[in-house]
Amino acid sequence: PYAAASVCLDEPAATGAPGARLTLSSGGVALTAVWDGRAARLDVTAGDRTTTHRSRRMGRPKDPPRELGLALTGTHVTVLTRGPGPWTARARVDLRDLPHRVDPRDEAWLAGLTVEGAGELRAGGFGQLGLRDIRLVTNADGTAYFPDDPHGPVLLTATNADGTAYFPDDPHGPVLLTATSAGPGFFDTAHTSVWSLDRATLGLTHRADLFFRRPDRPGAYGDHAVHLVRDDGRWLVAASTWGDFDSARPGARVDATLATSAADLTIGRHLLDTEPLPLPTTGLRSVGVWDPHLVRTDAGWLVGYVSATRFFAFHPVVAAGPSLSELRLRAAAADRTATEGTTLARVDGEWRVLASDGRDNPRGRRRRYPVWDLDLRELGTLDAPYPSNIPWPTLVPDLPRPDGEPGWLLVGFDGRAAAGPLPGYGTHGDVVIARSADAGAPGPGR
Repeated sequence: PYAAASVCLDEPAATGAPGARLTLSSGGVALTAVWDGRAARLDVTAGDRTTTHRSRRMGRPKDPPRELGLALTGTHVTVLTRGPGPWTARARVDLRDLPHRVDPRDEAWLAGLTVEGAGELRAGGFGQLGLRDIRLVTNADGTAYFPDDPHGPVLLTATNADGTAYFPDDPHGPVLLTATSAGPGFFDTAHTSVWSLDRATLGLTHRADLFFRRPDRPGAYGDHAVHLVRDDGRWLVAASTWGDFDSARPGARVDATLATSAADLTIGRHLLDTEPLPLPTTGLRSVGVWDPHLVRTDAGWLVGYVSATRFFAFHPVVAAGPSLSELRLRAAAADRTATEGTTLARVDGEWRVLASDGRDNPRGRRRRYPVWDLDLRELGTLDAPYPSNIPWPTLVPDLPRPDGEPGWLLVGFDGRAAAGPLPGYGTHGDVVIARSADAGAPGPGR
């Protein structure tokens, strides 16, 4: 799922001579990006029927482009051009709105997908226009997961039980993050990605993309806003079902799912089976839950998440239970209306709940990172920069300082849009990293 292709436009096409075509096709359906030398459009063909889609406002670039791009993200097909500026959407259509009866989430249809185009052609998985919902990949106890590095040092006289070389975890090496890779549109064009963060250079490297099957319907979905957890030699992936969200659909809601895998989800592309993750909303008026964050303690599991009273008014919730299938609601911060990114953190030996207060909250609870105890009694705030949108409070242990004291990184994001005005909201954002100015564990007011 989530395919993309691009082709370089030769000089004749850029000057108005015969243009370029770029096609993704499967099962008698062809999705074609067309550059005619002056404007870009999209042709959708099924059998003997073709519909043409163009934007009067955005279809014609001011300057001749250097590349033509075509993206299939969920049910949305988008034509983009690049050069001399960044990638900009020129035409876009939701296949659900067409009479062609195309289901681009169908796995058989996706398996037959091919690409055609003349010239210098590139094709593969769709990447991202921006990154958001950034979260640290952790062990089940909430500590940062440090990946084995097959390119790093080996230990002499040490092997795995199967005889392969043992590569030790490196607490001075990179950490792993998950993110929502924004697509050319709203939530249903995005998907989950995995990245490594070099804490010395603050460089990000893409490693993996995760997609999901649903327990209640067929198809491949780009669900996101996830937490990736290493637990007893397996991976747990708690995801939010944004992959087909449509607020105009009767009964629309967002739920949480859980995937379990023994595969290495930190590299490559994966399509994962899921089951429901029942997050309780007892006593709350709730139309959806999202942003799950899991921690296993000696007493059982803690889960932080968000519950929405309507779209979009939402607040943090904490649940606890002996297993992830036996959770009970512990606390809810119902005085918020735009707070998300609920995160559980161990600070000075105590569990704390962090979140992000967006600008649409009541006065006095805007553009800040509140800190609560597990009963959601507010203790203070993180003293940290607050970019635009609603950046999550993702705390990452920094490399040790020269004096040996620990430091922290706060890895967030902003609302910077991409690809021009045609996609609308959802194409953000840039990654924003803050580094602690003082040593010690972050606590209220620090």
